[in-house]
Amino acid sequence: MSGRRNLIWLGLTPEPERELPATVAALRTARRTADTPAGATEAERRRVERLILHGTQHGWLRYLAEVTGLVTAVASRTRPGDRRAALRAAEVMLDHHRMLIGLPGPGYDRTAADRSALERAVRTLRTAPPDGNRG
Repeated sequence: MSGRRNLIWLGLTPEPERELPATVAALRTARRTADTPAGATEAERRRVERLILHGTQHGWLRYLAEVTGLVTAVASRTRPGDRRAALRAAEVMLDHHRMLIGLPGPGYDRTAADRSALERAVRTLRTAPPDGNRG
């Protein structure tokens, strides 16, 4: 590969870039999205922006894997958090990961385990009643 950065993966980022900062901030702070401190959301937005402007597809997928861990922990109730935020993040990432099949490279195969985990989390989050003070 040349010294130029591969940018094709950036075509998949608009929805995650728009949706994830608020939902991930809520998951990290274990608060409802509406109650998440603005500073936490802004910090997450800056992190996503840095990944998109200066990162690589590998770094972006590593970030999404980290968020998958947050989502699955909330879905399994091993971590407190806003279950609606977890569901929204899971749906956005699942759509993103499914679209990777159309891109060259190993991204689709690399996210196979995360796709499975997100599919299970979505099923759980859609069917389980929300926690009384977290959901």
